[in-house]
Amino acid sequence: MVFSSLEFLFLYLTVTLFIYYIVPLKIRNIVLLLVSLVFYGWGEPVYVFLMIFTIMVDYIFGLLVEKNLRQDNKKRAKLHLILSIVINLSILGFFKYYDFFVSNLRLIPGLSGLPLLELELPIGISFYTFQALSYVIDVYRGDTGAQHNIASFGAYVTLYPQLIAGPIVRYKDVDDQLVSREHSVPLFADGVRTFVAGMGKKILFANMAGQLWEYFRVIPTDQRTVLGAWMGMLCYSFQIYFDFSGYSDMAIGLGKMIGFRFLENFNYPYISKSITEFWRRWHISLGTWFREYVYIPLGGNRCSKLLNLRNIFVVWFLTGFWHGASWNYILWGLYYFVLLMIEKTFLLDKLKRAPAVVSHIYTLFFVMFGWLLFVFEDLSAGMVWLGNMFGANVTALANQGDAYNLVRNLPFFVILAIASTPLPKKLYYKLTERSEAVKTAAAAGTTLVLLVCMAYLVDSTFNPFLYFRF
Repeated sequence: MVFSSLEFLFLYLTVTLFIYYIVPLKIRNIVLLLVSLVFYGWGEPVYVFLMIFTIMVDYIFGLLVEKNLRQDNKKRAKLHLILSIVINLSILGFFKYYDFFVSNLRLIPGLSGLPLLELELPIGISFYTFQALSYVIDVYRGDTGAQHNIASFGAYVTLYPQLIAGPIVRYKDVDDQLVSREHSVPLFADGVRTFVAGMGKKILFANMAGQLWEYFRVIPTDQRTVLGAWMGMLCYSFQIYFDFSGYSDMAIGLGKMIGFRFLENFNYPYISKSITEFWRRWHISLGTWFREYVYIPLGGNRCSKLLNLRNIFVVWFLTGFWHGASWNYILWGLYYFVLLMIEKTFLLDKLKRAPAVVSHIYTLFFVMFGWLLFVFEDLSAGMVWLGNMFGANVTALANQGDAYNLVRNLPFFVILAIASTPLPKKLYYKLTERSEAVKTAAAAGTTLVLLVCMAYLVDSTFNPFLYFRF
Protein backbone atom coordinates (compact mmCIF):
# COMPACT_ATOMS: atom_id res chain seq x y z
CA MET A 1 0.00 0.00 0.00
CA VAL A 2 1.38 3.41 -0.94
CA PHE A 3 0.48 6.77 0.59
CA SER A 4 -0.53 8.07 -2.83
CA SER A 5 -3.44 5.66 -3.19
CA LEU A 6 -7.16 5.95 -2.58
CA GLU A 7 -7.23 2.87 -0.34
CA PHE A 8 -4.64 4.43 1.95
CA LEU A 9 -6.35 7.82 2.10
CA PHE A 10 -9.95 6.71 2.53
CA LEU A 11 -9.59 3.40 4.29
CA TYR A 12 -6.35 2.85 6.13
CA LEU A 13 -5.50 6.40 7.21
CA THR A 14 -9.07 7.29 8.16
CA VAL A 15 -9.54 4.20 10.32
CA THR A 16 -6.04 4.46 11.83
CA LEU A 17 -6.39 8.09 12.92
CA PHE A 18 -9.87 7.44 14.31
CA ILE A 19 -8.67 4.51 16.45
CA TYR A 20 -5.48 6.31 17.47
CA TYR A 21 -7.30 9.34 18.84
CA ILE A 22 -10.14 7.56 20.62
CA VAL A 23 -7.92 5.23 22.67
CA PRO A 24 -6.22 6.40 25.91
CA LEU A 25 -2.76 7.95 25.61
CA LYS A 26 -1.08 5.08 27.47
CA ILE A 27 -1.99 2.49 24.82
CA ARG A 28 -1.38 4.56 21.69
CA ASN A 29 2.00 2.96 21.07
CA ILE A 30 0.32 -0.45 21.12
CA VAL A 31 -2.19 0.84 18.57
CA LEU A 32 0.64 2.21 16.43
CA LEU A 33 2.42 -1.14 16.53
CA LEU A 34 -0.72 -3.05 15.48
CA VAL A 35 -1.83 -0.68 12.72
CA SER A 36 1.75 -0.49 11.39
CA LEU A 37 1.91 -4.28 11.17
CA VAL A 38 -1.40 -4.21 9.31
CA PHE A 39 0.03 -1.55 6.98
CA TYR A 40 3.12 -3.64 6.27
CA GLY A 41 1.22 -6.89 5.96
CA TRP A 42 -1.30 -5.39 3.55
CA GLY A 43 0.94 -6.27 0.63
CA GLU A 44 3.28 -8.86 2.19
CA PRO A 45 1.54 -10.77 5.01
CA VAL A 46 4.23 -13.49 5.13
CA TYR A 47 7.02 -11.01 5.85
CA VAL A 48 5.21 -9.62 8.87
CA PHE A 49 6.73 -12.54 10.78
CA LEU A 50 10.19 -11.44 9.65
CA MET A 51 9.42 -7.98 10.96
CA ILE A 52 8.27 -9.37 14.32
CA PHE A 53 11.45 -11.47 14.52
CA THR A 54 13.56 -8.35 13.94
CA ILE A 55 11.69 -6.55 16.70
CA MET A 56 12.20 -9.39 19.16
CA VAL A 57 15.90 -9.80 18.36
CA ASP A 58 16.81 -6.14 18.76
CA TYR A 59 14.57 -5.62 21.77
CA ILE A 60 16.28 -8.48 23.61
CA PHE A 61 19.80 -7.47 22.58
CA GLY A 62 19.13 -3.87 23.56
CA LEU A 63 18.22 -5.01 27.07
CA LEU A 64 21.25 -7.33 27.25
CA VAL A 65 23.61 -4.58 26.12
CA GLU A 66 22.24 -2.15 28.72
CA LYS A 67 22.36 -4.79 31.47
CA ASN A 68 26.01 -5.64 30.81
CA LEU A 69 27.03 -1.99 30.57
CA ARG A 70 25.47 -1.37 33.98
CA GLN A 71 27.46 -4.32 35.31
CA ASP A 72 30.59 -2.78 33.77
CA ASN A 73 30.96 -5.80 31.51
CA LYS A 74 31.69 -3.94 28.30
CA LYS A 75 33.19 -7.00 26.62
CA ARG A 76 29.94 -8.95 26.96
CA ALA A 77 27.90 -5.90 25.93
CA LYS A 78 30.02 -5.64 22.78
CA LEU A 79 29.45 -9.33 22.07
CA HIS A 80 25.68 -8.81 22.21
CA LEU A 81 26.01 -5.77 19.97
CA ILE A 82 27.99 -7.78 17.41
CA LEU A 83 25.44 -10.61 17.50
CA SER A 84 22.65 -8.13 16.86
CA ILE A 85 24.53 -6.61 13.92
CA VAL A 86 25.32 -10.04 12.46
CA ILE A 87 21.71 -11.25 12.71
CA ASN A 88 20.26 -8.08 11.19
CA LEU A 89 22.76 -7.88 8.34
CA SER A 90 22.44 -11.63 7.68
CA ILE A 91 18.69 -11.26 7.18
CA LEU A 92 19.20 -8.23 4.93
CA GLY A 93 21.99 -9.96 3.03
CA PHE A 94 20.06 -13.18 2.50
CA PHE A 95 16.92 -11.57 1.10
CA LYS A 96 18.53 -8.72 -0.80
CA TYR A 97 21.95 -9.96 -1.92
CA TYR A 98 21.92 -13.78 -2.05
CA ASP A 99 21.01 -14.00 -5.73
CA PHE A 100 23.49 -11.24 -6.62
CA PHE A 101 26.41 -13.11 -5.07
CA VAL A 102 25.31 -16.47 -6.44
CA SER A 103 24.80 -15.14 -9.96
CA ASN A 104 28.36 -13.81 -9.90
CA LEU A 105 29.79 -16.99 -8.38
CA ARG A 106 28.10 -19.01 -11.11
CA LEU A 107 30.43 -17.36 -13.60
CA ILE A 108 33.28 -19.34 -12.02
CA PRO A 109 33.85 -22.75 -13.64
CA GLY A 110 32.54 -25.50 -11.39
CA LEU A 111 30.05 -23.26 -9.56
CA SER A 112 27.51 -22.83 -12.34
CA GLY A 113 25.11 -25.18 -10.58
CA LEU A 114 24.57 -22.96 -7.55
CA PRO A 115 20.82 -22.34 -7.23
CA LEU A 116 19.16 -18.95 -7.45
CA LEU A 117 16.33 -18.47 -4.94
CA GLU A 118 14.60 -15.52 -6.66
CA LEU A 119 13.01 -14.47 -3.38
CA GLU A 120 10.63 -11.54 -3.21
CA LEU A 121 12.44 -8.67 -1.50
CA PRO A 122 10.62 -7.64 1.70
CA ILE A 123 9.47 -4.05 1.18
CA GLY A 124 11.45 -1.51 3.16
CA ILE A 125 13.89 -4.05 4.62
CA SER A 126 16.85 -1.76 3.95
CA PHE A 127 15.17 1.05 5.89
CA TYR A 128 13.85 -0.79 8.93
CA THR A 129 17.02 -2.89 9.29
CA PHE A 130 19.11 0.28 9.58
CA GLN A 131 16.65 1.70 12.11
CA ALA A 132 16.80 -1.42 14.26
CA LEU A 133 20.60 -1.45 14.09
CA SER A 134 20.83 2.20 15.15
CA TYR A 135 18.87 1.36 18.31
CA VAL A 136 21.25 -1.31 19.62
CA ILE A 137 24.30 0.76 18.63
CA ASP A 138 22.92 3.84 20.40
CA VAL A 139 22.29 1.79 23.56
CA TYR A 140 25.85 0.42 23.43
CA ARG A 141 27.28 3.91 22.99
CA GLY A 142 25.24 5.25 25.89
CA ASP A 143 23.44 7.74 23.62
CA THR A 144 20.10 6.39 24.83
CA GLY A 145 18.72 3.91 27.31
CA ALA A 146 17.21 0.60 26.29
CA GLN A 147 13.48 0.60 25.66
CA HIS A 148 11.86 -1.71 28.23
CA ASN A 149 8.38 -1.52 26.71
CA ILE A 150 8.33 -3.91 23.78
CA ALA A 151 5.22 -2.27 22.30
CA SER A 152 6.98 1.11 22.23
CA PHE A 153 10.07 -0.42 20.66
CA GLY A 154 7.95 -2.29 18.14
CA ALA A 155 6.14 0.95 17.30
CA TYR A 156 9.52 2.56 16.60
CA VAL A 157 10.65 -0.19 14.22
CA THR A 158 7.32 -0.50 12.40
CA LEU A 159 6.07 3.10 12.50
CA TYR A 160 3.97 3.19 9.34
CA PRO A 161 4.73 6.76 8.16
CA GLN A 162 8.37 5.91 7.45
CA LEU A 163 8.37 2.12 7.56
CA ILE A 164 8.88 1.21 3.93
CA ALA A 165 10.74 4.16 2.40
CA GLY A 166 12.19 6.32 5.15
CA PRO A 167 13.36 8.71 6.22
CA ILE A 168 15.62 6.50 8.33
CA VAL A 169 14.84 7.54 11.90
CA ARG A 170 17.53 6.93 14.51
CA TYR A 171 16.20 5.74 17.84
CA LYS A 172 17.92 8.49 19.83
CA ASP A 173 16.05 11.09 17.76
CA VAL A 174 12.61 9.79 18.79
CA ASP A 175 13.13 7.98 22.12
CA ASP A 176 11.56 10.84 24.09
CA GLN A 177 8.67 11.03 21.64
CA LEU A 178 7.89 7.37 22.17
CA VAL A 179 7.31 8.15 25.84
CA SER A 180 5.59 11.52 25.49
CA ARG A 181 4.74 13.53 22.39
CA GLU A 182 2.66 16.54 21.46
CA HIS A 183 -0.85 16.10 20.12
CA SER A 184 -2.39 19.39 19.06
CA VAL A 185 -4.63 20.84 16.38
CA PRO A 186 -1.91 23.17 15.00
CA LEU A 187 0.59 20.29 14.72
CA PHE A 188 -2.03 18.04 13.11
CA ALA A 189 -2.94 20.79 10.63
CA ASP A 190 0.74 21.34 9.83
CA GLY A 191 1.03 17.60 9.25
CA VAL A 192 -1.89 17.69 6.80
CA ARG A 193 -0.29 20.56 4.88
CA THR A 194 3.06 18.77 4.73
CA PHE A 195 1.40 15.52 3.65
CA VAL A 196 -0.62 17.19 0.88
CA ALA A 197 2.44 19.10 -0.34
CA GLY A 198 4.33 15.81 -0.54
CA MET A 199 1.43 14.15 -2.33
CA GLY A 200 1.36 16.99 -4.85
CA LYS A 201 5.08 16.53 -5.49
CA LYS A 202 4.61 12.80 -5.91
CA ILE A 203 1.47 12.71 -8.05
CA LEU A 204 1.49 15.98 -9.97
CA PHE A 205 5.23 16.30 -10.51
CA ALA A 206 6.98 12.92 -10.13
CA ASN A 207 4.34 10.82 -11.85
CA MET A 208 4.01 13.20 -14.79
CA ALA A 209 7.81 13.44 -15.17
CA GLY A 210 7.96 9.65 -14.89
CA GLN A 211 5.48 9.20 -17.72
CA LEU A 212 7.63 11.42 -19.92
CA TRP A 213 10.73 9.42 -18.95
CA GLU A 214 8.98 6.17 -19.87
CA TYR A 215 8.01 7.70 -23.23
CA PHE A 216 11.63 8.54 -24.07
CA ARG A 217 12.96 5.29 -22.60
CA VAL A 218 10.94 3.00 -24.87
CA ILE A 219 11.92 4.82 -28.07
CA PRO A 220 13.95 2.29 -30.10
CA THR A 221 17.68 2.96 -30.11
CA ASP A 222 17.76 3.46 -33.86
CA GLN A 223 15.13 6.23 -33.56
CA ARG A 224 16.65 8.09 -30.61
CA THR A 225 18.01 11.62 -30.92
CA VAL A 226 20.47 13.66 -28.86
CA LEU A 227 17.66 15.96 -27.69
CA GLY A 228 15.47 12.97 -26.79
CA ALA A 229 18.26 11.36 -24.75
CA TRP A 230 18.91 14.56 -22.80
CA MET A 231 15.20 15.21 -22.23
CA GLY A 232 14.76 11.66 -21.00
CA MET A 233 17.48 12.00 -18.38
CA LEU A 234 16.12 15.40 -17.36
CA CYS A 235 12.69 13.84 -16.80
CA TYR A 236 14.15 11.00 -14.73
CA SER A 237 16.19 13.47 -12.66
CA PHE A 238 13.01 15.35 -11.81
CA GLN A 239 11.04 12.15 -11.26
CA ILE A 240 13.39 10.60 -8.71
CA TYR A 241 13.72 13.84 -6.74
CA PHE A 242 10.02 14.65 -6.51
CA ASP A 243 9.14 10.98 -6.05
CA PHE A 244 11.43 10.39 -3.08
CA SER A 245 11.28 13.84 -1.50
CA GLY A 246 7.51 13.86 -1.93
CA TYR A 247 7.21 10.52 -0.17
CA SER A 248 9.50 11.77 2.60
CA ASP A 249 7.31 14.84 3.02
CA MET A 250 4.23 12.64 3.24
CA ALA A 251 5.96 10.53 5.90
CA ILE A 252 6.93 13.64 7.89
CA GLY A 253 3.39 14.96 7.59
CA LEU A 254 1.86 11.68 8.77
CA GLY A 255 4.29 11.69 11.68
CA LYS A 256 3.09 15.13 12.76
CA MET A 257 -0.52 13.91 12.65
CA ILE A 258 0.33 11.39 15.39
CA GLY A 259 2.71 13.64 17.33
CA PHE A 260 6.11 12.65 15.89
CA ARG A 261 8.60 15.14 14.51
CA PHE A 262 10.93 13.49 12.01
CA LEU A 263 14.01 15.25 10.66
CA GLU A 264 13.95 16.55 7.11
CA ASN A 265 15.29 14.14 4.49
CA PHE A 266 15.83 16.56 1.60
CA ASN A 267 17.01 20.14 1.53
CA TYR A 268 16.66 21.23 -2.11
CA PRO A 269 19.62 19.22 -3.45
CA TYR A 270 19.28 20.56 -6.99
CA ILE A 271 20.36 24.06 -5.90
CA SER A 272 23.76 22.68 -4.83
CA LYS A 273 26.98 24.16 -6.18
CA SER A 274 29.14 21.09 -5.65
CA ILE A 275 28.74 17.33 -5.35
CA THR A 276 29.81 17.67 -1.71
CA GLU A 277 26.92 20.05 -1.07
CA PHE A 278 24.53 17.86 -3.05
CA TRP A 279 25.15 14.95 -0.70
CA ARG A 280 24.56 17.13 2.33
CA ARG A 281 21.12 17.88 0.91
CA TRP A 282 20.08 14.55 -0.69
CA HIS A 283 18.69 11.64 1.38
CA ILE A 284 20.01 13.28 4.54
CA SER A 285 18.92 10.45 6.84
CA LEU A 286 20.93 7.85 4.89
CA GLY A 287 24.03 10.05 4.77
CA THR A 288 23.70 10.71 8.49
CA TRP A 289 23.35 6.99 9.22
CA PHE A 290 26.50 6.06 7.31
CA ARG A 291 28.45 8.91 8.90
CA GLU A 292 27.34 8.02 12.44
CA TYR A 293 27.52 4.24 12.23
CA VAL A 294 30.20 3.51 9.60
CA TYR A 295 32.44 6.47 8.82
CA ILE A 296 33.10 7.70 12.39
CA PRO A 297 33.54 4.18 13.89
CA LEU A 298 36.11 3.45 11.15
CA GLY A 299 38.06 6.51 12.28
CA GLY A 300 36.46 9.25 10.19
CA ASN A 301 39.03 11.91 9.37
CA ARG A 302 40.88 11.45 12.67
CA CYS A 303 43.47 9.22 11.04
CA SER A 304 46.06 9.19 8.28
CA LYS A 305 45.11 10.35 4.78
CA LEU A 306 45.32 6.79 3.49
CA LEU A 307 42.95 5.45 6.16
CA ASN A 308 40.62 8.39 5.65
CA LEU A 309 40.54 7.55 1.94
CA ARG A 310 39.68 3.94 2.87
CA ASN A 311 36.89 5.11 5.19
CA ILE A 312 35.31 7.27 2.52
CA PHE A 313 35.64 4.46 -0.03
CA VAL A 314 33.87 2.00 2.29
CA VAL A 315 31.03 4.46 2.93
CA TRP A 316 30.39 5.09 -0.76
CA PHE A 317 30.74 1.46 -1.73
CA LEU A 318 28.15 0.59 0.91
CA THR A 319 25.94 3.54 -0.08
CA GLY A 320 25.77 2.23 -3.61
CA PHE A 321 25.33 -1.40 -2.55
CA TRP A 322 22.60 -0.43 -0.06
CA HIS A 323 20.48 0.80 -2.95
CA GLY A 324 20.40 -2.51 -4.74
CA ALA A 325 22.01 -5.85 -5.53
CA SER A 326 23.36 -4.85 -8.92
CA TRP A 327 26.69 -3.66 -10.27
CA ASN A 328 25.24 -0.37 -11.51
CA TYR A 329 24.44 0.69 -7.92
CA ILE A 330 27.96 -0.17 -6.79
CA LEU A 331 29.38 1.83 -9.69
CA TRP A 332 27.01 4.67 -8.85
CA GLY A 333 28.36 4.78 -5.29
CA LEU A 334 31.98 4.61 -6.48
CA TYR A 335 31.25 7.28 -9.10
CA TYR A 336 30.38 9.67 -6.28
CA PHE A 337 33.41 8.50 -4.30
CA VAL A 338 35.67 9.58 -7.17
CA LEU A 339 33.88 12.92 -7.63
CA LEU A 340 34.00 13.68 -3.91
CA MET A 341 37.70 12.79 -3.73
CA ILE A 342 38.43 15.11 -6.64
CA GLU A 343 36.52 17.90 -4.89
CA LYS A 344 38.18 17.16 -1.56
CA THR A 345 41.65 17.17 -3.13
CA PHE A 346 41.56 20.39 -5.14
CA LEU A 347 38.29 21.22 -6.92
CA LEU A 348 36.07 22.35 -4.05
CA ASP A 349 38.02 25.56 -3.40
CA LYS A 350 37.88 26.41 -7.10
CA LEU A 351 34.13 25.82 -7.18
CA LYS A 352 33.65 28.19 -4.25
CA ARG A 353 35.51 30.92 -6.14
CA ALA A 354 33.77 30.23 -9.46
CA PRO A 355 30.59 32.08 -10.52
CA ALA A 356 27.54 30.47 -8.92
CA VAL A 357 26.00 29.60 -12.29
CA VAL A 358 29.15 27.70 -13.33
CA SER A 359 29.36 25.60 -10.15
CA HIS A 360 25.61 24.96 -10.32
CA ILE A 361 25.74 23.72 -13.91
CA TYR A 362 28.76 21.58 -13.06
CA THR A 363 26.85 19.93 -10.19
CA LEU A 364 23.67 19.26 -12.13
CA PHE A 365 25.69 17.91 -15.07
CA PHE A 366 27.42 15.25 -12.96
CA VAL A 367 24.31 14.48 -10.90
CA MET A 368 22.41 13.76 -14.10
CA PHE A 369 25.10 11.33 -15.21
CA GLY A 370 24.88 9.74 -11.80
CA TRP A 371 21.19 9.11 -12.39
CA LEU A 372 22.04 7.49 -15.72
CA LEU A 373 24.18 4.95 -13.85
CA PHE A 374 21.44 4.57 -11.25
CA VAL A 375 18.49 3.90 -13.53
CA PHE A 376 20.08 1.36 -15.91
CA GLU A 377 20.74 -1.96 -14.18
CA ASP A 378 21.77 -3.14 -17.64
CA LEU A 379 25.08 -1.29 -17.89
CA SER A 380 25.34 -1.82 -21.64
CA ALA A 381 21.98 -0.09 -22.15
CA GLY A 382 23.16 2.75 -19.93
CA MET A 383 26.35 3.18 -21.97
CA VAL A 384 24.30 3.26 -25.18
CA TRP A 385 22.13 6.01 -23.70
CA LEU A 386 25.24 7.91 -22.62
CA GLY A 387 26.57 7.70 -26.15
CA ASN A 388 23.23 8.94 -27.49
CA MET A 389 23.49 12.03 -25.31
CA PHE A 390 26.74 12.93 -27.08
CA GLY A 391 25.70 12.06 -30.61
CA ALA A 392 26.75 8.41 -30.90
CA ASN A 393 24.37 6.02 -32.71
CA VAL A 394 21.53 8.50 -33.07
CA THR A 395 19.41 9.40 -36.07
CA ALA A 396 19.78 13.17 -35.60
CA LEU A 397 20.41 15.90 -33.08
CA ALA A 398 16.63 16.33 -32.87
CA ASN A 399 13.49 15.47 -34.78
CA GLN A 400 10.06 17.00 -35.10
CA GLY A 401 8.59 14.82 -32.33
CA ASP A 402 11.26 15.75 -29.79
CA ALA A 403 11.01 19.43 -30.66
CA TYR A 404 7.24 19.24 -30.18
CA ASN A 405 7.65 17.52 -26.81
CA LEU A 406 10.17 20.13 -25.69
CA VAL A 407 7.90 23.05 -26.59
CA ARG A 408 4.79 21.37 -25.17
CA ASN A 409 6.45 20.46 -21.88
CA LEU A 410 8.62 23.54 -21.44
CA PRO A 411 6.17 25.21 -18.99
CA PHE A 412 6.11 21.97 -16.98
CA PHE A 413 9.92 21.84 -16.88
CA VAL A 414 10.01 25.45 -15.69
CA ILE A 415 7.52 24.62 -12.91
CA LEU A 416 9.61 21.60 -11.89
CA ALA A 417 12.77 23.69 -11.84
CA ILE A 418 11.17 26.37 -9.64
CA ALA A 419 9.61 23.73 -7.36
CA SER A 420 13.10 22.27 -6.85
CA THR A 421 14.16 25.49 -5.11
CA PRO A 422 13.18 27.00 -1.73
CA LEU A 423 11.32 29.84 -3.50
CA PRO A 424 7.76 28.39 -3.32
CA LYS A 425 8.13 27.55 0.39
CA LYS A 426 9.58 30.97 1.24
CA LEU A 427 6.81 32.70 -0.69
CA TYR A 428 4.16 30.59 1.06
CA TYR A 429 5.38 31.48 4.55
CA LYS A 430 5.90 35.12 3.66
CA LEU A 431 2.36 35.49 2.35
CA THR A 432 0.64 33.50 5.12
CA GLU A 433 2.31 35.65 7.78
CA ARG A 434 0.68 38.79 6.40
CA SER A 435 -3.04 38.21 6.86
CA GLU A 436 -5.75 35.77 7.83
CA ALA A 437 -7.23 36.04 4.35
CA VAL A 438 -4.06 34.66 2.82
CA LYS A 439 -4.05 31.82 5.37
CA THR A 440 -7.60 30.98 4.35
CA ALA A 441 -6.61 31.03 0.70
CA ALA A 442 -3.65 28.77 1.49
CA ALA A 443 -5.97 26.31 3.23
CA ALA A 444 -8.23 26.35 0.19
CA GLY A 445 -5.18 25.77 -2.00
CA THR A 446 -4.22 22.74 0.09
CA THR A 447 -7.72 21.34 -0.35
CA LEU A 448 -7.56 21.98 -4.10
CA VAL A 449 -4.22 20.14 -4.41
CA LEU A 450 -5.69 17.19 -2.51
CA LEU A 451 -8.76 17.10 -4.79
CA VAL A 452 -6.64 17.29 -7.95
CA CYS A 453 -4.42 14.48 -6.66
CA MET A 454 -7.43 12.30 -5.91
CA ALA A 455 -8.84 12.98 -9.37
CA TYR A 456 -5.53 11.90 -10.86
CA LEU A 457 -5.51 8.71 -8.78
CA VAL A 458 -9.02 7.84 -9.95
CA ASP A 459 -8.15 8.41 -13.60
CA SER A 460 -4.56 7.12 -13.84
CA THR A 461 -2.91 3.73 -13.40
CA PHE A 462 0.65 5.16 -13.45
CA ASN A 463 1.62 5.54 -9.81
CA PRO A 464 5.01 3.85 -9.16
CA PHE A 465 7.25 4.57 -6.23
CA LEU A 466 10.92 4.23 -7.10
CA TYR A 467 12.39 3.60 -3.65
CA PHE A 468 10.03 0.74 -2.73
CA ARG A 469 12.45 -1.70 -4.34
CA PHE A 470 15.29 -0.63 -2.08
